[in-house]
Amino acid sequence: MAQNVIVPVIDLTAAAQAATVPQYLQTAQAYGSQTAFDLTSGSTTIISGTGFYRVTACVSAFASSANEGSVSLLLTDGASPKQIYEYTYRTQTSGTEEGSTDFFDQVFFFAAGESFVCTITNQGRFIGSSRQVADINGTLVQPSGFTPQ
Repeated sequence: MAQNVIVPVIDLTAAAQAATVPQYLQTAQAYGSQTAFDLTSGSTTIISGTGFYRVTACVSAFASSANEGSVSLLLTDGASPKQIYEYTYRTQTSGTEEGSTDFFDQVFFFAAGESFVCTITNQGRFIGSSRQVADINGTLVQPSGFTPQ
């Protein structure tokens, strides 16, 4: 049977989501949210908190005839490090200095006691920043200065 009644449909989806932003905007870099780093030698812990973190960086390595530059990125629980990324440059021509650069953009999860470590030898460099994008329970972290309307 057909009815002659008009039933309005109200879509409240956008209004209901006003307190949050889409996930891809949650990972935005923001001045107050970023922890910047510029690493040129040794071993440095970049992240030691729990939750989800986004790391964006420029990684480069240079080499001369005597040395090769490298950047190693490791995840560790304090006892057993696991190498997840290695960027090494070996010279191709004897006596010259050569190098290469690449972009790094990854999201990591850290449980209690885990950390993200960068180890650089010779002429490696790791420049960038990290930002927590969600806590240990997966609750998204708003970019600094953002207040949803």
